[in-house]
Amino acid sequence: MPESEAGTPPVSAPATPGTPAPLFSSLHVDSMSYDRKSMPRCKCLPVNAPTWGHPHTCFTDFPAPDISLTRKLGAEFVGTFILIFAATAGPIVNQKYNGAESLIGNAACAGLGVMVVILATGHISGAHLNPSLTIAFAVLRHFPWVQVPAYIAAQVSASICACFALKGVFHPYMSGGVTVPTVSTGQAFALEFIITFNLLFVVTAVATDTRAVGELAGIAVGATVMLNILMAGPASGGSMNPVRTLGPAVAAGNYKDLWVFLVAPTLGAITGAGTYTLVKLRHGDVVEPPREVRSFRR
Repeated sequence: MPESEAGTPPVSAPATPGTPAPLFSSLHVDSMSYDRKSMPRCKCLPVNAPTWGHPHTCFTDFPAPDISLTRKLGAEFVGTFILIFAATAGPIVNQKYNGAESLIGNAACAGLGVMVVILATGHISGAHLNPSLTIAFAVLRHFPWVQVPAYIAAQVSASICACFALKGVFHPYMSGGVTVPTVSTGQAFALEFIITFNLLFVVTAVATDTRAVGELAGIAVGATVMLNILMAGPASGGSMNPVRTLGPAVAAGNYKDLWVFLVAPTLGAITGAGTYTLVKLRHGDVVEPPREVRSFRR
Protein backbone atom coordinates (compact mmCIF):
# COMPACT_ATOMS: atom_id res chain seq x y z
CA MET A 1 0.00 0.00 0.00
CA PRO A 2 1.59 3.33 -1.03
CA GLU A 3 2.40 5.77 1.72
CA SER A 4 0.66 9.14 1.78
CA GLU A 5 2.60 12.23 0.85
CA ALA A 6 4.21 14.23 3.63
CA GLY A 7 1.91 16.79 5.13
CA THR A 8 -1.24 15.15 3.81
CA PRO A 9 -3.67 14.47 6.65
CA PRO A 10 -4.65 10.85 6.99
CA VAL A 11 -8.04 9.94 5.60
CA SER A 12 -10.41 8.68 8.26
CA ALA A 13 -12.11 5.35 7.83
CA PRO A 14 -15.62 5.50 6.38
CA ALA A 15 -18.54 5.21 8.74
CA THR A 16 -20.07 1.80 9.27
CA PRO A 17 -22.89 1.26 6.76
CA GLY A 18 -26.27 1.87 8.28
CA THR A 19 -24.98 4.17 11.04
CA PRO A 20 -26.87 7.50 10.90
CA ALA A 21 -24.89 10.68 11.37
CA PRO A 22 -26.40 14.04 12.35
CA LEU A 23 -26.44 16.63 9.61
CA PHE A 24 -26.08 19.51 12.06
CA SER A 25 -24.62 19.49 15.53
CA SER A 26 -27.14 20.32 18.23
CA LEU A 27 -27.02 23.67 19.98
CA HIS A 28 -27.17 23.60 23.79
CA VAL A 29 -28.10 26.48 26.05
CA ASP A 30 -26.86 25.80 29.60
CA SER A 31 -29.31 27.96 31.47
CA MET A 32 -32.97 28.24 32.30
CA SER A 33 -34.56 31.49 31.28
CA TYR A 34 -38.09 32.74 31.19
CA ASP A 35 -37.04 34.82 28.18
CA ARG A 36 -36.99 32.41 25.27
CA LYS A 37 -35.18 34.86 22.95
CA SER A 38 -31.79 33.61 24.10
CA MET A 39 -31.95 30.53 21.85
CA PRO A 40 -30.03 30.83 18.54
CA ARG A 41 -32.36 31.15 15.59
CA CYS A 42 -30.28 29.76 12.73
CA LYS A 43 -27.93 26.92 11.93
CA CYS A 44 -25.14 27.20 9.40
CA LEU A 45 -23.82 24.76 6.82
CA PRO A 46 -20.07 25.56 6.82
CA VAL A 47 -18.01 25.49 3.64
CA ASN A 48 -14.68 25.28 5.46
CA ALA A 49 -14.04 24.42 9.09
CA PRO A 50 -10.81 25.91 10.47
CA THR A 51 -9.62 25.45 14.02
CA TRP A 52 -12.15 25.34 16.83
CA GLY A 53 -13.47 28.71 17.92
CA HIS A 54 -12.58 30.58 14.71
CA PRO A 55 -15.23 31.93 12.34
CA HIS A 56 -16.05 29.93 9.26
CA THR A 57 -17.57 30.64 5.87
CA CYS A 58 -21.20 29.67 5.51
CA PHE A 59 -22.69 28.23 2.36
CA THR A 60 -26.20 29.01 3.54
CA ASP A 61 -28.19 29.54 6.71
CA PHE A 62 -31.02 27.28 7.77
CA PRO A 63 -33.54 28.93 10.11
CA ALA A 64 -34.23 26.92 13.25
CA PRO A 65 -37.97 26.96 13.94
CA ASP A 66 -39.20 28.36 17.24
CA ILE A 67 -40.84 26.02 19.71
CA SER A 68 -44.47 25.91 18.72
CA LEU A 69 -47.04 27.49 21.00
CA THR A 70 -48.78 24.13 21.30
CA ARG A 71 -45.68 22.53 22.80
CA LYS A 72 -45.20 25.47 25.16
CA LEU A 73 -48.78 25.17 26.36
CA GLY A 74 -48.41 21.42 26.76
CA ALA A 75 -45.29 21.88 28.89
CA GLU A 76 -47.01 24.63 30.89
CA PHE A 77 -50.03 22.40 31.52
CA VAL A 78 -47.94 19.44 32.68
CA GLY A 79 -45.65 21.63 34.80
CA THR A 80 -48.54 23.40 36.51
CA PHE A 81 -50.28 20.06 37.11
CA ILE A 82 -47.17 18.67 38.84
CA LEU A 83 -46.71 21.81 40.94
CA ILE A 84 -50.33 22.13 42.09
CA PHE A 85 -50.58 18.40 42.80
CA ALA A 86 -47.46 18.52 44.98
CA ALA A 87 -48.19 21.82 46.71
CA THR A 88 -51.79 20.86 47.51
CA ALA A 89 -51.06 17.24 48.45
CA GLY A 90 -48.81 18.31 51.32
CA PRO A 91 -51.53 20.06 53.36
CA ILE A 92 -54.05 17.33 52.53
CA VAL A 93 -51.71 14.60 53.79
CA ASN A 94 -51.03 16.78 56.81
CA GLN A 95 -54.76 16.92 57.54
CA LYS A 96 -55.40 13.22 56.93
CA TYR A 97 -52.51 11.93 59.02
CA ASN A 98 -52.73 14.39 61.92
CA GLY A 99 -49.84 16.74 61.16
CA ALA A 100 -47.44 14.21 59.62
CA GLU A 101 -46.11 16.74 57.11
CA SER A 102 -45.83 19.81 59.37
CA LEU A 103 -45.25 23.34 58.07
CA ILE A 104 -41.75 22.47 56.87
CA GLY A 105 -43.11 19.56 54.88
CA ASN A 106 -45.77 21.72 53.25
CA ALA A 107 -43.16 24.32 52.31
CA ALA A 108 -40.87 21.61 50.93
CA CYS A 109 -43.65 20.13 48.77
CA ALA A 110 -44.26 23.49 47.08
CA GLY A 111 -40.63 24.59 46.88
CA LEU A 112 -39.30 21.31 45.52
CA GLY A 113 -42.23 21.12 43.11
CA VAL A 114 -41.34 24.53 41.68
CA MET A 115 -37.65 23.63 41.46
CA VAL A 116 -38.04 20.34 39.57
CA VAL A 117 -40.61 21.76 37.15
CA ILE A 118 -38.41 24.75 36.30
CA LEU A 119 -35.46 22.46 35.64
CA ALA A 120 -37.62 20.11 33.56
CA THR A 121 -39.72 22.53 31.47
CA GLY A 122 -38.03 25.93 31.78
CA HIS A 123 -36.30 25.53 28.42
CA ILE A 124 -39.62 24.75 26.69
CA SER A 125 -42.29 27.07 28.06
CA GLY A 126 -40.35 29.21 30.52
CA ALA A 127 -42.12 27.41 33.41
CA HIS A 128 -44.34 30.31 34.44
CA LEU A 129 -46.78 28.06 36.38
CA ASN A 130 -48.44 31.19 37.73
CA PRO A 131 -50.86 33.62 36.03
CA SER A 132 -49.53 36.48 38.17
CA LEU A 133 -46.03 35.86 36.84
CA THR A 134 -47.26 35.67 33.26
CA ILE A 135 -49.14 38.96 33.60
CA ALA A 136 -46.22 40.69 35.34
CA PHE A 137 -43.77 39.64 32.63
CA ALA A 138 -46.19 40.80 29.94
CA VAL A 139 -46.58 44.18 31.66
CA LEU A 140 -42.78 44.59 31.69
CA ARG A 141 -42.46 43.38 28.08
CA HIS A 142 -40.61 40.18 28.92
CA PHE A 143 -43.46 38.10 27.46
CA PRO A 144 -45.85 38.72 24.53
CA TRP A 145 -49.38 39.74 25.48
CA VAL A 146 -50.81 37.67 22.65
CA GLN A 147 -49.79 34.46 24.44
CA VAL A 148 -51.05 35.48 27.90
CA PRO A 149 -54.65 34.16 27.56
CA ALA A 150 -53.43 30.77 26.31
CA TYR A 151 -50.87 30.45 29.12
CA ILE A 152 -53.42 31.37 31.78
CA ALA A 153 -55.95 28.91 30.33
CA ALA A 154 -53.34 26.14 30.48
CA GLN A 155 -52.44 27.01 34.07
CA VAL A 156 -56.06 27.21 35.29
CA SER A 157 -57.11 23.97 33.60
CA ALA A 158 -54.05 22.14 34.92
CA SER A 159 -54.75 23.34 38.45
CA ILE A 160 -58.38 22.18 38.35
CA CYS A 161 -57.40 18.80 36.89
CA ALA A 162 -54.72 18.30 39.57
CA CYS A 163 -57.12 19.16 42.38
CA PHE A 164 -59.87 16.87 41.16
CA ALA A 165 -57.26 14.10 40.92
CA LEU A 166 -56.35 14.81 44.54
CA LYS A 167 -60.02 14.81 45.48
CA GLY A 168 -60.42 11.36 43.98
CA VAL A 169 -57.37 10.04 45.84
CA PHE A 170 -57.79 11.70 49.25
CA HIS A 171 -61.58 12.21 49.51
CA PRO A 172 -62.98 13.53 51.86
CA TYR A 173 -59.87 15.45 52.96
CA MET A 174 -59.78 17.98 50.09
CA SER A 175 -60.53 20.90 52.42
CA GLY A 176 -56.99 20.70 53.82
CA GLY A 177 -55.56 21.90 50.52
CA VAL A 178 -57.66 25.07 50.31
CA THR A 179 -55.82 28.28 51.20
CA VAL A 180 -58.19 29.86 53.71
CA PRO A 181 -56.68 32.72 55.76
CA THR A 182 -56.70 32.53 59.53
CA VAL A 183 -56.17 36.29 59.85
CA SER A 184 -58.27 39.23 58.73
CA THR A 185 -58.86 39.89 55.04
CA GLY A 186 -56.60 42.95 55.08
CA GLN A 187 -53.77 41.06 56.76
CA ALA A 188 -54.08 38.17 54.30
CA PHE A 189 -54.03 40.63 51.38
CA ALA A 190 -50.89 42.30 52.72
CA LEU A 191 -49.12 38.98 53.31
CA GLU A 192 -49.91 37.64 49.84
CA PHE A 193 -48.80 40.91 48.27
CA ILE A 194 -45.47 40.89 50.14
CA ILE A 195 -44.54 37.24 49.59
CA THR A 196 -45.44 37.43 45.90
CA PHE A 197 -43.33 40.60 45.69
CA ASN A 198 -40.43 38.59 47.14
CA LEU A 199 -40.98 35.77 44.67
CA LEU A 200 -41.12 37.93 41.55
CA PHE A 201 -38.14 40.00 42.64
CA VAL A 202 -36.07 36.80 42.67
CA VAL A 203 -37.63 35.36 39.53
CA THR A 204 -37.00 38.54 37.54
CA ALA A 205 -33.39 38.57 38.70
CA VAL A 206 -32.53 35.03 37.63
CA ALA A 207 -34.70 35.06 34.50
CA THR A 208 -33.99 38.42 32.87
CA ASP A 209 -30.61 39.63 34.15
CA THR A 210 -27.58 38.17 32.37
CA ARG A 211 -25.40 38.93 35.41
CA ALA A 212 -27.40 36.52 37.58
CA VAL A 213 -26.52 32.83 37.70
CA GLY A 214 -29.28 31.53 35.46
CA GLU A 215 -28.29 27.89 35.91
CA LEU A 216 -29.40 28.13 39.53
CA ALA A 217 -32.81 29.61 38.74
CA GLY A 218 -34.71 26.51 39.81
CA ILE A 219 -32.98 26.36 43.18
CA ALA A 220 -33.33 30.11 43.81
CA VAL A 221 -37.04 30.22 42.97
CA GLY A 222 -37.82 27.00 44.86
CA ALA A 223 -36.01 28.27 47.95
CA THR A 224 -37.96 31.55 47.78
CA VAL A 225 -41.25 29.66 47.66
CA MET A 226 -40.22 27.59 50.69
CA LEU A 227 -39.18 30.71 52.61
CA ASN A 228 -42.45 32.49 51.84
CA ILE A 229 -44.58 29.53 52.97
CA LEU A 230 -42.61 29.23 56.19
CA MET A 231 -43.33 32.92 56.84
CA ALA A 232 -46.94 33.21 55.72
CA GLY A 233 -48.30 29.67 55.46
CA PRO A 234 -50.09 29.51 58.84
CA ALA A 235 -51.62 32.98 58.36
CA SER A 236 -52.67 33.35 54.72
CA GLY A 237 -51.92 29.91 53.30
CA GLY A 238 -48.84 31.11 51.41
CA SER A 239 -50.45 30.90 47.97
CA MET A 240 -48.46 33.41 45.83
CA ASN A 241 -50.31 31.94 42.87
CA PRO A 242 -53.98 32.40 41.87
CA VAL A 243 -54.26 28.86 40.50
CA ARG A 244 -52.83 27.43 43.75
CA THR A 245 -56.00 28.76 45.38
CA LEU A 246 -58.48 28.52 42.51
CA GLY A 247 -58.06 24.79 41.79
CA PRO A 248 -58.58 23.59 45.39
CA ALA A 249 -61.45 26.07 45.83
CA VAL A 250 -63.28 24.63 42.82
CA ALA A 251 -62.64 21.02 43.85
CA ALA A 252 -63.70 21.61 47.47
CA GLY A 253 -66.45 24.16 46.75
CA ASN A 254 -64.92 26.65 49.18
CA TYR A 255 -64.59 30.16 47.73
CA LYS A 256 -64.00 32.12 50.92
CA ASP A 257 -61.90 35.26 50.28
CA LEU A 258 -61.00 33.94 46.83
CA TRP A 259 -60.61 37.46 45.44
CA VAL A 260 -57.69 38.10 47.84
CA PHE A 261 -55.68 35.31 46.24
CA LEU A 262 -56.49 36.54 42.74
CA VAL A 263 -55.74 40.24 43.20
CA ALA A 264 -52.96 40.43 45.82
CA PRO A 265 -50.50 38.03 44.09
CA THR A 266 -51.01 39.78 40.76
CA LEU A 267 -50.33 43.23 42.21
CA GLY A 268 -47.37 41.90 44.21
CA ALA A 269 -45.94 40.19 41.13
CA ILE A 270 -46.09 43.33 39.00
CA THR A 271 -44.55 45.41 41.80
CA GLY A 272 -41.78 42.89 42.52
CA ALA A 273 -40.81 42.45 38.88
CA GLY A 274 -40.95 46.20 38.29
CA THR A 275 -38.81 46.90 41.36
CA TYR A 276 -36.02 44.60 40.21
CA THR A 277 -36.18 46.13 36.73
CA LEU A 278 -35.60 49.54 38.31
CA VAL A 279 -32.68 48.55 40.54
CA LYS A 280 -30.77 46.15 38.30
CA LEU A 281 -27.43 47.24 36.88
CA ARG A 282 -27.33 48.64 33.38
CA HIS A 283 -24.78 47.72 30.77
CA GLY A 284 -23.02 51.04 31.17
CA ASP A 285 -22.58 50.72 34.92
CA VAL A 286 -19.13 49.96 36.30
CA VAL A 287 -19.02 46.54 37.88
CA GLU A 288 -16.29 44.18 39.03
CA PRO A 289 -14.90 41.76 36.43
CA PRO A 290 -17.17 38.76 35.92
CA ARG A 291 -16.20 35.63 37.77
CA GLU A 292 -16.24 32.14 36.35
CA VAL A 293 -19.73 30.73 36.60
CA ARG A 294 -19.95 27.14 37.79
CA SER A 295 -23.16 25.28 37.20
CA PHE A 296 -24.32 22.40 39.37
CA ARG A 297 -24.90 20.52 36.11
CA ARG A 298 -21.21 20.65 35.16
